[in-house]
Amino acid sequence: MQYRRLGNTGIQVSEVGFGAWGIGGSMWVGAKDDESVAALHAAIDAGVNFIDTALVYGDGHSEILVGQVIRSRSERIYVASKIPPKNGHWPALPSDRLADTFPSAYIMDCTEQSLRNLKLDCLDLQQLHVWRDEWMEEPSWLETLRTLKARGKVRAIGVSINDHEPDSALRLVESGIIDAVQVIYNIFDQSPAGRLLPACLRHDVGVLARCPYDEGGLTGTIMPETTFPKGDWRNDYFKGDRKAQVAAHVAPLQQLLGPEARTLPELALRYCLAHPAVSTVIPGMRTRKHVQANCAWSDGQKLSGKLLEELTRHAWQRNFYD
Repeated sequence: MQYRRLGNTGIQVSEVGFGAWGIGGSMWVGAKDDESVAALHAAIDAGVNFIDTALVYGDGHSEILVGQVIRSRSERIYVASKIPPKNGHWPALPSDRLADTFPSAYIMDCTEQSLRNLKLDCLDLQQLHVWRDEWMEEPSWLETLRTLKARGKVRAIGVSINDHEPDSALRLVESGIIDAVQVIYNIFDQSPAGRLLPACLRHDVGVLARCPYDEGGLTGTIMPETTFPKGDWRNDYFKGDRKAQVAAHVAPLQQLLGPEARTLPELALRYCLAHPAVSTVIPGMRTRKHVQANCAWSDGQKLSGKLLEELTRHAWQRNFYD
């Protein structure tokens, strides 16, 4: 496992982290606690030292499992969580007021609840689960998070950027007042590389790259005939003819496989790791099989400039979250 700086926090994180949404037991149907716990242990065994969870993942169930595992280990594991928007808007809307989304008392209460779920004294990174740069004009959210830092409840602060809107946090990054951002970044959505990631490098802000596999689209397993369990949120994400669209965009990528990346998931993960601004990539991992594959690709090998240039032609502008 290779390690990278998480911006200016002083933390060295594994460049493959553990995305813990899927183990929460809601939306992603099929998670089993024993498999989830085994996957977390396997990840730590493989050198993963960064886990990203959230209060909303299974109404705290993901945090409970994460806390259970890391408290049983001797290794130093860094834990990030997130505060859900009080108004329930994902993503944040232009009309959303900070007072309705992240009031100070709510930020405090959610952080304390996450710490109770995890049974930890301090979060290494606390994030707002949505963001709008307009909120920078109102300092209450920042003052509250800084108070949590001063009280030893939070070590670093950041935001999770709205889906496919990397520039919606550009002012925030350039202000230098946060430690990290979490953003969708993958072969299909390369937009963060335009302005956000260079800004993160300039201002030494850590980057958590989420959705490296585009919710499964970049694994090569989504075909027009693919089905998902009843109640699984991917039934909505891949609704209509979206599965056929994905398969059509993935097919040309298969032609790029070779010595540098033998499978599509490997190509997708290595693409994310190729950018120097990325601190860690956080794929969802619900089984030991997922863990072993993802962690194996953190080996210091970089994609060639030629292949990266070819991959720029496969950017795909669309929003399946709508």
